[in-house]
Amino acid sequence: MTIRLRGHHLLCLLTYVGKGYSAAFVANYDRLAARLSGGEPVKLVAGPDDICAPLFTPACEPPHCLNHSVIARDAAALEAISETLGRSLTVGDTLELDNAMLASLRVAFRAGRTRRACVDCQWHALCTGVAESDYAGARVQVG
Repeated sequence: MTIRLRGHHLLCLLTYVGKGYSAAFVANYDRLAARLSGGEPVKLVAGPDDICAPLFTPACEPPHCLNHSVIARDAAALEAISETLGRSLTVGDTLELDNAMLASLRVAFRAGRTRRACVDCQWHALCTGVAESDYAGARVQVG
């Protein structure tokens, strides 16, 4: 199978430590983190993805996933990640995360080179702390 991810979630997965919007969100993200860690490929999508799925229930308020600011965050993330990896990434592309790619993205994230997409994100402080701790507790570990 393939995991569908929007652009900025390529950054979020670097620092995911089991915190999220709800218990259902965290449980879903934990399953996806395990699949990513197992080497499952990623397909880049526009708009809501497999991480967003638990936010689309009758019990939830309308999720922010469709907001223009989040769509702009996706574009900024793909641009920054493309620069880091030295290859152009666009919606529809498939990636296979490996140790080298994950390490490269984490170094760039910690140095702030890929964080344009993180401006005004409510998780900014948490992600900064995880990066500064050398990604202690991060759930996506490839290989």
